[in-house]
Amino acid sequence: MNGEDQENWGKRAVCRTADPDELFVDGTAQNRAKALCTGCPVRTECLAYALDHRIEHGIWGGMTERERRALLRRRPLVTSWRRLLEAARSEHQRLASPDEGHAWDVAG
Repeated sequence: MNGEDQENWGKRAVCRTADPDELFVDGTAQNRAKALCTGCPVRTECLAYALDHRIEHGIWGGMTERERRALLRRRPLVTSWRRLLEAARSEHQRLASPDEGHAWDVAG
């Protein structure tokens, strides 16, 4: 992801107006910081950016640095977290949206 891409999604991030000191915290304060990510429209982009760039500090995409390290260890062969997470999001949306015109649909 280039800087322009980050700038575009960063403008839509829920945390853009938060005090950065609230996002780079330790201990139980991390749960409050992670709560900012709930429902954020660019959570996936944010997490992918942190994973692809191996960012070690702060809450990114709703994950702590410890959670991101564990994910990176579990999936060492991933070369682009952005592609992987975008594909997963697309698949989730495809499965979540009702298919029209199938025999199993109940007509109202």
